[in-house]
Amino acid sequence: MVNKYLRLFLVLLLCAVTSCKTTQQLPQQTATGKEAKREFRGAWIQTAFQGEYKDMTPAQMKKDFIRKLDYLQKCGINAIVFQVRPEADAFYKSDIEPWSRFYTGEQGKAPAGNFDVMAFLIQECHKRNMEFHAWLNPYRASTAGNTRFADSHIYNKHPEWFVTYNKQILFDPGLPESRQFICRVVRDIVSRYDVDAIHMDDYFYPYPAAGMPFPDDNSFRKYGLNKGYTAAQRGDWRRENVNQLIREIKRTILLAKPWVRFGISPFGIYRNKKSTPDGSGSETNGLQNYDDLYADITYWVKQGWIDYNIPQIYWEIGHPAADYITLIKWWDKNANGGHLYIGQDVARTMKAEQLTRKMRYERALPNVKGNCFWPANEILWNNKGVADSLKRNYHRYPALIPAYTHLHNRAPQEVKKLKTEWTAKGLLLHWQTPQSPTNPELANYFVIYRFEEKEPVNINDPSKIVAITRETSYLLPYDKGIRKYRYVVTAVDRFHNENKGKSKKVKL
Repeated sequence: MVNKYLRLFLVLLLCAVTSCKTTQQLPQQTATGKEAKREFRGAWIQTAFQGEYKDMTPAQMKKDFIRKLDYLQKCGINAIVFQVRPEADAFYKSDIEPWSRFYTGEQGKAPAGNFDVMAFLIQECHKRNMEFHAWLNPYRASTAGNTRFADSHIYNKHPEWFVTYNKQILFDPGLPESRQFICRVVRDIVSRYDVDAIHMDDYFYPYPAAGMPFPDDNSFRKYGLNKGYTAAQRGDWRRENVNQLIREIKRTILLAKPWVRFGISPFGIYRNKKSTPDGSGSETNGLQNYDDLYADITYWVKQGWIDYNIPQIYWEIGHPAADYITLIKWWDKNANGGHLYIGQDVARTMKAEQLTRKMRYERALPNVKGNCFWPANEILWNNKGVADSLKRNYHRYPALIPAYTHLHNRAPQEVKKLKTEWTAKGLLLHWQTPQSPTNPELANYFVIYRFEEKEPVNINDPSKIVAITRETSYLLPYDKGIRKYRYVVTAVDRFHNENKGKSKKVKL
């Protein structure tokens, strides 16, 4: 096992460094219409600035999160992106960073019983076959410069690693020590927790404040000028600093658990067309990842350093500076073979009454494979009926997350001994298959399809899915044994590769 995954790591690392592309051998469901079977359906749960947690007991928090997950699951959400590190702090038990003030009201103050929110949410998400993506803000240590740091906070140990900009306290991205520390945090999370992905959003170099240069003169003199960058090339040096962070995080994840993915949710504009000499940018007029935040997203995709990209296209269709259609088409054109999902601002979308137009348009594009909704609370509040629309229309059938075949492209073995059996609970369909939390190539979850007696079997039709479960059994809806059905059970691995399945005829 160790040698096998060492070989897998070396292959993946070679691909990341040399930008090689793995041939996708498995057939992929590419339906882009209303009934697409493969679709990422994520929701962001924010913790920064949320005051709801600090006044809750662990029992109250558990009850509240169970309510939220149950509701989001009914809305078709299959991935939760939870903010676990808003200010170089933690919503989980860490020996590296203190408990978050957004969790307990005071940074470094432990919750009752050391209740580990992330561990609890991972368990509850996986019970519902929802993915858990651990969302980290890489450089931010204080959102407004007034955070009262705990004694154990890294700022108190190494203040020389930080700069203050526009009232924010930030790791200096130009320092190797900053990257090393952030990678240490990532390694700790991936090694100790069963996360499905590490996620970062749009906060790399900070959003620029007018007339206020970023204070990195010291690190530029030491690590920029000494490496041959001129003063006019400081932007290139800053981009390379972020490039190194992204590359090193990907390598860190591969060394720990090769099946854990790395995703970025950048600001919605890569570059404005007027800023690009070759005219390759979008017909927009706004803040730019490349020029203002020094985040070269498309390059990371090409290099294989990130596994999915969720640009935050938060504007309306017809917005004068950043039209939604213009941007979604640009990102689709520049997907570069990577997993592309769209970040949706629920409140703005529903206020403009554009949910239907947005969902139909993005599902017609060849490279867009899903959405992530900001924030989850807007769905939980059912803002202008968004939850109802998802349940009744756009997410009316379950969806499997698109397979990450660039990481692994072979389906797990089929289930064995597929049988029905009467139990105290009723008629049970059950099966056997090898599973292991340390082998991502084995079955991770199962998809159960039901077809009429003479109906052709088509597992690409999501309307035939009756359950997605991590259990090795399914309680059948027995009703007098009059009608005949064919059930098909498929196995899906950690990379979301699905096999053809085994079938069983049943009288219900």
